[in-house]
Amino acid sequence: MKPETDAGATTCGNCGLPMPRELRFCRNCGFRLGEGAAEYTETVRFQNAPPGTLPGNNAGNFGYVGGPLAASPVMPRKRRSRISGTAKLFVALIVFFVLAGVFTSIVKRRAPRFAAGGVSVVIAPRSYAGVDGFETADGDVGVTFGNIDTPGGPADLAGLVGGDIITTVDGQPVRSEDEMMDMMKRIPIGKTVDIVYIRDGETKNTKMTTISKEEMDRLNKVFAARPQGRGRFGFDDDDTERVPIEGTKMFGVRVDNISPSLPADMAGVKNGDVIIEFDGIPIRTTDELSERVRRAIPYQTIDVVVMRGTERLVIPVKMGRQ
Repeated sequence: MKPETDAGATTCGNCGLPMPRELRFCRNCGFRLGEGAAEYTETVRFQNAPPGTLPGNNAGNFGYVGGPLAASPVMPRKRRSRISGTAKLFVALIVFFVLAGVFTSIVKRRAPRFAAGGVSVVIAPRSYAGVDGFETADGDVGVTFGNIDTPGGPADLAGLVGGDIITTVDGQPVRSEDEMMDMMKRIPIGKTVDIVYIRDGETKNTKMTTISKEEMDRLNKVFAARPQGRGRFGFDDDDTERVPIEGTKMFGVRVDNISPSLPADMAGVKNGDVIIEFDGIPIRTTDELSERVRRAIPYQTIDVVVMRGTERLVIPVKMGRQ
């Protein structure tokens, strides 16, 4: 290194050109005092300096200074993520399971449930007919049911009654309860299907439009809330029996315990009478009789057709209210 030429400058020991005293490197050749030729970055040293205060022609331009690299900007160092790859995978798995749980809960809320032995079971959506349940008919000729349990429901509007034997649905024969339930799962909700059924030994046809469980529940709630209330006939439901009508293929319901001073008794219905029709509806099962009594409008007079021995009687009955 050559001696200083003035009080404020020195000369470069490499190229011999003068250089400011405050610098430790040559702006011309990059020579660093005591270390030889090297690139030197004053980024940290001059990082907070205001523009115009840095020596040389790099004032206000942070980066390499001096020599051929003087105009080259310093690229900011990319910060390294503090989250490891394993942690990212763990977070992704948590997010996945949370979203899956939310989706599953939405699906389950939309599916109807029932309790079986304390265990909640999800029922797959299917079509409903509005009856109390299907069962295989005697001889495996079709399926039957006890009564219409949804006023204004599909079976009710189709004119079916408890005791009818359904043999064909939508052109497909049904011979058992399982086949009928499979059919109801396949039939779209709201579809109108052809029904072939047997009543009193005769084959009949009708059409039925299926509904959803939500619609069936709605219809039942509407009936339960009707202002007229439920009808009262005046007999003991437990003392009734489904019996055949002699000389026919018809069944009826024998009533064996008529309550005194109530509508049936006051109208002249007697113990042992077999009811075959109630307010124009064929009565073929005990459950259907109970359902039709419940649906009757209180204080209205209806016709009840009974068999008393071999005699067929039509008895007007003014219904009571439960």
